[in-house]
Amino acid sequence: MMILVIEDNRLLCESICDLLHEHGFATEAAYDGDAGLEFALTGVYDLIVLDVMLPGLDGFAIARQLRGRHVGTPILMLTARTGLDDRVEGLNAGADYYLGKPFEGRELLACVNAILRRQGAQVDELRWGDVALDLATAELVCKTRRLRLSAREFALARCLFSAGERIVSKETLLIKVWGWESEAV
Repeated sequence: MMILVIEDNRLLCESICDLLHEHGFATEAAYDGDAGLEFALTGVYDLIVLDVMLPGLDGFAIARQLRGRHVGTPILMLTARTGLDDRVEGLNAGADYYLGKPFEGRELLACVNAILRRQGAQVDELRWGDVALDLATAELVCKTRRLRLSAREFALARCLFSAGERIVSKETLLIKVWGWESEAV
């Protein structure tokens, strides 16, 4: 399961990612609203953990844009803005759950698991015309032909298929396929 964490406090973001890794989840992190939206639009995630107060776009705007573009990935808002009006705005913007800071790790994990349980059946494949990318087997399928992809080819295809008709920047491809730590970036 892949979870996108959009949180501007790097220490907190790393702590959340570490907690999720310890419980078997893969994560990607974005530290501002603009990067978070870009990642959410070009990646395939099972869940987005989203702060509200971010540099650039705030979490409410990100949720509204994702829902406006028919991105159905569940959103868990995790924020210090815990007033009634904020909670209502977050849920109305498209969040599936709203968890206030400070929080306990056990509570965050319980929320993540509950949301993923409710999500039920996940997308098994991504399609572009007659070609499908099988997410379970990492194969490219066209009519009756199947082509097994390497890990890097699969990551590249997944990024491009997820984008649909949107243009994917070279920087996004480098980060999503080769990673932040790569010398290619």
